[in-house]
Amino acid sequence: MPDKELRIVIADPNPLRAAILRDGLREAGHVHVTVIDTFLDLETRLCALNPDMVLIDLENPSRDVLEQMIRISGADARPVAMFADASDAAMINAAIDAGVSAYVVDGLKKERVRTIVDVSVSRFNAFARLREELQAAKDQLADRKAIDQAKALVIKAKKISEEQAYSMMRKVAMNEGKKIADVARAILTAAELLR
Repeated sequence: MPDKELRIVIADPNPLRAAILRDGLREAGHVHVTVIDTFLDLETRLCALNPDMVLIDLENPSRDVLEQMIRISGADARPVAMFADASDAAMINAAIDAGVSAYVVDGLKKERVRTIVDVSVSRFNAFARLREELQAAKDQLADRKAIDQAKALVIKAKKISEEQAYSMMRKVAMNEGKKIADVARAILTAAELLR
């Protein structure tokens, strides 16, 4: 997503702080900026607006707001930068666990907004790539496990070698235009039904 086209929501009940962020964003070229002036029903409001990024400015982040951030991050992952006046290690860790891309302590200056947005988006994208790679590795392991289990069933049922069982499964996959892991899962499902 191009930086200039980001739809950004500022969540801040303090109009002066929100104005600093809004002005900093506009000076950085971000024109699609919406300000939410309360944390009440933040989750619903963010879902309705569906922004590309959220900036939250808090004097002191509460557990309630962090819990909302966990739900927001889980439902629709997006970069979140949190500005806070207090530097509490437990709160910083809770914010990061909640999916906050950047936790900025005592750093609310109009001139820093562009850099903070850029870093937040970059960090969010880096973590998103890591999550995708981790999921791909988990999927590959699950596929491998299913294939091995299905091979064992075919070996036992047909009294053939491992190589022959794999070759048979691969041939079925090719004939049906499926992945071999899908054929393996079908074999496992059928075996479960026949028990």
